[in-house]
Amino acid sequence: MQRRLHPLEGIVALFALFLVLALTVGFAQAGEVGAAPRAQKVVLLRSSAVLVQDADTGEVVINKNSEAVVPIASITKLMTAMVLLDSGVDLSMRVVLAREDVDRYKGSRSRLRTGSVLTRDELLLLALMASENRAGAALGRTYPGGTQALVEAMNEKAAELEMTDSHFVDATGLSKGNVSSARDLAKLVRAAHGYPLIREYSTRDRATVTAFGRPLSFRNTNGLVRSSHWEIGLSKTGYISEAGRCLVMRVRLASKDLIVVLLDSWGKHSRVGDANRIKKWLESHAASS
Repeated sequence: MQRRLHPLEGIVALFALFLVLALTVGFAQAGEVGAAPRAQKVVLLRSSAVLVQDADTGEVVINKNSEAVVPIASITKLMTAMVLLDSGVDLSMRVVLAREDVDRYKGSRSRLRTGSVLTRDELLLLALMASENRAGAALGRTYPGGTQALVEAMNEKAAELEMTDSHFVDATGLSKGNVSSARDLAKLVRAAHGYPLIREYSTRDRATVTAFGRPLSFRNTNGLVRSSHWEIGLSKTGYISEAGRCLVMRVRLASKDLIVVLLDSWGKHSRVGDANRIKKWLESHAASS
């Protein structure tokens, strides 16, 4: 004779079912992972949009909202750097930082005072390594034809790279009008990696420049470049309130060259945490395969 379930047992069973469904939905939203064993099909990520892609084959390893068009903050500076280098301008030219270079969008601080004199090369280094906004603005202002000409060239370059989700309005990324998607930014990283100077400057740990006769030291905004556990070939961080914390990299992980795009991470350390979670997941998957 079949035993009748006690009402409490039924409630417990129903609760267990709901819990399993909730966890399944939560995992599915956390990040879609391709080409992985069923037991390792999910890596929990806190960034709102994520794309991890094989840099050589284009194979998508992790995809989470990669088509969402969102503000990209200072990731914009990678496009600024490419267009600047494409123009063939004299990088040794000395530039005086002007009042127009002061951030009018967010009122962000800078250790580069107006009146400081740096070379274009130094400004490019600080824009890519330390995400210095006044350096980026000065590069735009002194571009042939001015900032507007630079922005037009940036959008033309985006079209050339088939970045159909992208639009640029300034050289720094401080405006929320600079938008893109994770899938477009993977194209940007792939193209930017073809510039030796961008690879070098974006991954340099620290640098010192001289302004008003005094040395000013800057560090890379991506602390992972200082880690012996990471092999990073290109890096760029970004942050404004509308974009959250962003990070793009080209890295060597699990014997593969990968492009990593992390957008809209709201916690202060979430983008680095996500990068480390991706690294751990990939290495453990490689070890078990």
